[in-house]
Amino acid sequence: MKKQLFSAALCLLTAATLTAQEASTPRGVTLTGRPTGQKPFPLETYTELENPLTPSGEQWQKVRKVNLSWGSTDIRYKQEEPAAIARPSLKCELKAWRGERVSAQWVIWGDRDLKDLKFELQDLHHTNGRDLIPKESLFGGFVRYVMTDELNKDGRGGCGHRPDATLFDSTLVADAIDHITPSLDLKRHTTRSGWVRVWVPAEAAAGVYSGQVRISDSKGLIGTLELRVRVMTRTLPAPEDWTFHLDLWQNPFAVARYHGVEPWSREHFDLMRPYMELYRDAGGKVITASIIHKPWNAQTYDYFETMVTWMRKADGTWAFDYTIFDKWVEFMMELGIRDQINCYSMIPWRLSFRYFDQASNSMKDIQTKPGEEAYEQMWGAMLRSFARHLREKGWFGITHIAMDERPADVMKAAMALIRKADPEFKVSLAGALHEDLLDQIDDYCVALRMKFSEQTKTLRRDQGKVTTYYTSCEDPRPNTFTFCPPAECAWLGWYAAREQLDGYLRWALNSWPIEPLLDSRFYTWAAGDTYLIYPGARSSIRYERMIEGIQDYEKVQILSREYEQKGDRAAQKRLQAILSLFDEKTLEKTPAAEVVKKARSFVNR
Repeated sequence: MKKQLFSAALCLLTAATLTAQEASTPRGVTLTGRPTGQKPFPLETYTELENPLTPSGEQWQKVRKVNLSWGSTDIRYKQEEPAAIARPSLKCELKAWRGERVSAQWVIWGDRDLKDLKFELQDLHHTNGRDLIPKESLFGGFVRYVMTDELNKDGRGGCGHRPDATLFDSTLVADAIDHITPSLDLKRHTTRSGWVRVWVPAEAAAGVYSGQVRISDSKGLIGTLELRVRVMTRTLPAPEDWTFHLDLWQNPFAVARYHGVEPWSREHFDLMRPYMELYRDAGGKVITASIIHKPWNAQTYDYFETMVTWMRKADGTWAFDYTIFDKWVEFMMELGIRDQINCYSMIPWRLSFRYFDQASNSMKDIQTKPGEEAYEQMWGAMLRSFARHLREKGWFGITHIAMDERPADVMKAAMALIRKADPEFKVSLAGALHEDLLDQIDDYCVALRMKFSEQTKTLRRDQGKVTTYYTSCEDPRPNTFTFCPPAECAWLGWYAAREQLDGYLRWALNSWPIEPLLDSRFYTWAAGDTYLIYPGARSSIRYERMIEGIQDYEKVQILSREYEQKGDRAAQKRLQAILSLFDEKTLEKTPAAEVVKKARSFVNR
């Protein structure tokens, strides 16, 4: 009987969610109301939106042939302009540690149409004639254009409601890396780039490896690019062994909506696998679990539904079902994401809680807050039940009751209830720096502008607590908007190293707007704020550069330990001088690309 009641509650909850979202989903248009000109939610192939900017006739008059060259991963090449490459180069050399991922970007532009443009990657052969990096270790894709906007008019951030897209500059920008589409057409007087990433095997012999990237169209070979990777003697650990604490909030509900499948079905889990593997391969440490209905009050296009079924029985007592929660956590752990589970949220942005009411056989909502009797009874019962369940599953020690941007007084009231229910529960907070809560929060993440004291960081490190930072729509730079300079994403890992923090949090791995492959704008924040990866498990320039910065963080930790063990004070001093460059207050005048390039040169010497 109990299982039947829980099933009824779950069905009502799921049906209500799907009905509401399907009814509000426009067909074949972006969030701004712009028709896409194609079927909604494309996957295998798609057509980019028309460019609002027309090619400059004056600039293109000087282009009298098809140009092919290696470019820079610091640049988002504009579709409507010839690539700003004074001297095209067909040779590129990258430096890498063993086990590291390194990337390059090639660019093509010309005075004629190119039909069926393709690229081909080849094995990279060592100069010794024996060893190679197989092409299976290489990843490539066309860089695709997506609609973006800009910071607020004051240039101080990207927060605020944006109901009218015409108030913000809207342009196409290069970001998604499309490894799925095998060929594209390129119109005359437009530019296209491609991305190549080499994941050097950990067992690769040191030395220089060379290979080619062949570019062709329907008329035949256009050109051949030479790619060289100089592999050094040092080895970077595998992503699962990185010390960097990466917490990118996952949204399984966006995957279900975009692919048109029932949430938590076998098909849903199968579709989520490649997305979550992208997160795992970036060193993702934390599983995002929503344990109530709308913990963030539907701030995303696909709002978060609860993974725990709440039921108030006819006698007034509470009961809970963890079936979906268990499936989600087990799925993520099977992929290798096992370090931490963050459960949101005891203190949602809108203090409303949904549950199945057995007496009326219906879903109900209750408005209550910490300190009130209804809140204490409901959450006290849930936390005691949850603690028992987590201990049975063996997950209690890694599970955190997580809160997001909540005031200190409300946090204190909630934490008192947590301690009363089970004093061994761990707590996570992403928000303001509350000095009087430092001892009680196991995973503390503050905004970039807030600074932990050196004493606090040392104490928390000695206690085994996690101390990180985040960026949000409030930060004009550095950030991960689709219009941001790519190097700002790499800058993030370096900043964590400078501040001796454990890692970085961003609130949205894949909280997509309605048509994320076409239009990255959202009606509340600057474009791209809600996601870093694209449908089809496509990576992005932002995501690849973020991983680069995380790898550099790991290199800094390795070198720092080595210098300390050897007593090499001169090297320690040089490393600290490099790290001191990563100051957000200087980014307006000194581009991130400049300091990242200098810093990478140091760790790769």
